[in-house]
Amino acid sequence: MKVTLYNTLSRQKEEFIPYDKNEVKMYTCGPTVYWYQHIGNMFAYVWADIFQRTLKFADYNVKHVMGLTDVGHLVSDDDSGEDKMEKGSRREGISVWDLAKKYADQFFKDTASLNIQRPPTVCPATHYIQEQIDAVKKLEENGFTYQTSDGIYFDSSKDPTYGELAKLDIEGLCAGERVEMAEKRCKTDFALWKFSPKDEKRQMEWDSPWGVGFPGWHIECSSFCLSTLGEYVDIHTGGIDHIPVHHTNEIAQNKGITGHRVVKYWIHNNFIVKADGTKISKSEGDKMLVENFVEKGYNPLAYRYLILSAHYRKQMKFSEDLLKMAQTALERLNEKVLELKKETQEISETTHAVAWLNKIKVVLFDDFNTAQAITVFRDSLNSDLTDSEKLYIVQEVDRVFALDLGKEIQILIPENIKELAEKRLHARQNKDWAESDRLRDEIETLGYSIKDISEGYEITEKK
Repeated sequence: MKVTLYNTLSRQKEEFIPYDKNEVKMYTCGPTVYWYQHIGNMFAYVWADIFQRTLKFADYNVKHVMGLTDVGHLVSDDDSGEDKMEKGSRREGISVWDLAKKYADQFFKDTASLNIQRPPTVCPATHYIQEQIDAVKKLEENGFTYQTSDGIYFDSSKDPTYGELAKLDIEGLCAGERVEMAEKRCKTDFALWKFSPKDEKRQMEWDSPWGVGFPGWHIECSSFCLSTLGEYVDIHTGGIDHIPVHHTNEIAQNKGITGHRVVKYWIHNNFIVKADGTKISKSEGDKMLVENFVEKGYNPLAYRYLILSAHYRKQMKFSEDLLKMAQTALERLNEKVLELKKETQEISETTHAVAWLNKIKVVLFDDFNTAQAITVFRDSLNSDLTDSEKLYIVQEVDRVFALDLGKEIQILIPENIKELAEKRLHARQNKDWAESDRLRDEIETLGYSIKDISEGYEITEKK
């Protein structure tokens, strides 16, 4: 059964035909680990996980690689501003190395809670400095670079197809005042290697043929991709915000190094926005973390379910009310599967069951349409299939959905409810029955029930 996907490069859906029929090579841009990754950031990683799971479901072997930016980079895309890692180091009073480890560990903790499979190969930039230097040297040998007082730059005018991914108006962009470009020859030129300031000792800097400094951001992904996956890569994923600069520059670097286009299919997910349509700002990002919602009693897989209910190329609205609705829908779906398992533990792969599974595959393999796949999946559970046939469908489909269907869900009690329960326990121990009753009423008003038992108390969510 064929898989089709929307290729940003061609701006149309195409049949997926990998370079090697025996192995799909897929690369994902990873996080910059100077701060937490909020739910808007995590959106891209859930989708990358769904992409690779779907391809495996289509019987492809997938070699998945992800980058990890743990080298300091400048805040803006135009090679100016403050180093994010150095800024984070000062903010927290720890070294950039400890900062990188702290937020990389947090990132993988969050991805695990969302059932995102960690790619077998993760490339921290600090482990690939030589590969990045070698990539810049190759570009220099091929005539794609020039040097300024602050670094080595890619000369975008040497690439006649530069900007093809983003459909950029290169002539218009290169017609700006030179004062806006400092020593760059064109606005679309970008840093490959930055020199350390003469009057400043950076925490992360390395020797290179051009002087002490650090690699540019864009050269990371090209060097990761080429050194781990080779010169022919099937899929590159990332957010739509990477199209005009980062991924455009990757394509130019790849061509400059190899002489040909490296990545065949570019898949970009859209953004998550708040219910009013506005983006999640950096200032409120630390209040929109996976663990924030876990503390409020939400199953992190409810967020995964919410994402599955949308399409990756469309904006997805997010609010706590929508998350609550997703959690309710997931719980009901899981209860249905648990009921099936009470009736039978057998799994039957019959012709009838496979026919239903193929209906799900048809929509899922059409540009990763998980929302429609969930609808057909629900229809299969309400069909005339036997319970054992339905369990076969659940087993197969959850390889992609990864919602832990059929597992007993442990109710996550919010911290504020636990605090009220502890206060009530203390009040009862002091025989303050009025305060005990008041606290029970407050707990129930917030949607939970509390029952006194010999060991203390038991909290359940009110249905």
